Amino acid sequence: MTARVRSTNLAHPKPDPGGRRERPTGIDKRPVDGVELFTPGPRYGDGAGVVGDLVGDSQHHGGAQKAVYAFAREELDRWEDELQRGLSDGMFGENLTTEGIELERLLINQRLRVGEDVVVEVSIPRTPCATFSGHLREKAWVRRFTERGRCGVYLRVAAPGTVRPGDEIEVLEPPGHDVDMRTAFAAAMGDNEAAKRVVAAGCLPALYHERMVQRLVARP
Repeated sequence: MTARVRSTNLAHPKPDPGGRRERPTGIDKRPVDGVELFTPGPRYGDGAGVVGDLVGDSQHHGGAQKAVYAFAREELDRWEDELQRGLSDGMFGENLTTEGIELERLLINQRLRVGEDVVVEVSIPRTPCATFSGHLREKAWVRRFTERGRCGVYLRVAAPGTVRPGDEIEVLEPPGHDVDMRTAFAAAMGDNEAAKRVVAAGCLPALYHERMVQRLVARP
């Protein structure tokens, strides 16, 4: 199957199901005809990289490293089977629902061309939180999602533009290391051996690299 965008999704605001914040959350995303990607500011709170999207938790989300979130339809289908319920495109909070590409095997900083003009870069792992758990309404959801090890990918926007359903995804020249998203996710969720690989590769943005270094110093 050709790798492609199956669905483009924008936030349908609702109260935070995790009960942590008064502001609405943007985790519930619904399909739209297309999304316009751009590069937001560098910090949390600088907003999404998708025009019209909502970032409810400005302390931990938004900014250039979390500009766009992508998740695979194949994984949604797998979770449908396990949870015995329907999961629509956008249900996991993704802006781009993909088909035909194993996102977690992409390398950190891997560039992807989407459609004719848009270029994005694989950035950092998505770490599950109380809002995600409350949205899904599944017991022990954070643990189950972590154990599955397939977190989708956050993307930076290298060349902005419009993405539409059906746009092909082309994997461009790989970066000079072998750390994939699945390894980076394991590292982020507490696997120290994976963290050592990630730190040795020096592939994460500076903030996330330093956090991981400090964790390994505290808990070698």
